[in-house]
Amino acid sequence: MSSTLPVIAAVDGSDDSLRALDWALDDARRRGVPLRVVHVRQYAVWAQPDILAAGPPEPGDDPVLGQVRTYLEGRSDLPAVEYHGLEGVPGAILPELGARAQLLVLGSRGRGGFASLLLGSSGMAAARDAECPVVVVPRPGREVHGDVPVEPGPRVVVGLPVDSPDEATLAFAFTEAGLRGARLHVVAAYMWPVQTWVTPGELVPPLADQHAVENQTWTLAEGFLTPHRSRHPDVPVDTYAMPGDAAGQLVAASKDAGLVVVGRHRRRLLAPARMMGSVAQAVLLHAAAPVAVVPPATGEG
Repeated sequence: MSSTLPVIAAVDGSDDSLRALDWALDDARRRGVPLRVVHVRQYAVWAQPDILAAGPPEPGDDPVLGQVRTYLEGRSDLPAVEYHGLEGVPGAILPELGARAQLLVLGSRGRGGFASLLLGSSGMAAARDAECPVVVVPRPGREVHGDVPVEPGPRVVVGLPVDSPDEATLAFAFTEAGLRGARLHVVAAYMWPVQTWVTPGELVPPLADQHAVENQTWTLAEGFLTPHRSRHPDVPVDTYAMPGDAAGQLVAASKDAGLVVVGRHRRRLLAPARMMGSVAQAVLLHAAAPVAVVPPATGEG
């Protein structure tokens, strides 16, 4: 992807979108690329009969973009900033913007159900369908539970399913950690205990012991990480093979993290459309840190 492509911040006038704007500004500055601020206005004439005769408002009269200009006025550390006002349905337009962006950043909630993170909302549609990674910035104060070992200092967390690793997700996580001078906290979850049903009501004990499964998971994860380590020698990496649900482990690790990175679900052979994946959905709903959903490598989504 060309390094000149912008980071896009989708705004709607809410405090949540201004938090997303600040995150996007910081990331664009770190990447050395422009920031494009986009507001998609839903022009619903059937709900506004008094506007019907006047027609849609002129792009230059967008009050949300005016609010953003005022919000950024006087800052000296800004990257190049562009402002775009668009008309249409946010859930349809926002994913399309990903074809011309390095990154699309949204708030986790907004006006009129903007990314309430129910399936079909604007934010979920963008994370599911955009061609670029999508970062969703949560409201502050989300509480997460669980005791996760962490090293001190800034962290980027990434999920690594060893049965279906995705190179694009790992590459994005290493890049973000490098840009932020952060450690990369790799979560490789494995299911335990492994149980097999033979007859109704009868379970066969696991054939492998947990220590062996954990070691195998860790070894596989380290193998997938090796080429990325060589490309990013300055990024310290901590790999954790953890028992249990991957989403739960990633949410627990999100506490005090700068970013959590998850892969979007690969498209299945008979699936009619792209899929989010249950892990990505759960992390979007519950993580305390911003969450980046990364589409699979080209040809896999």
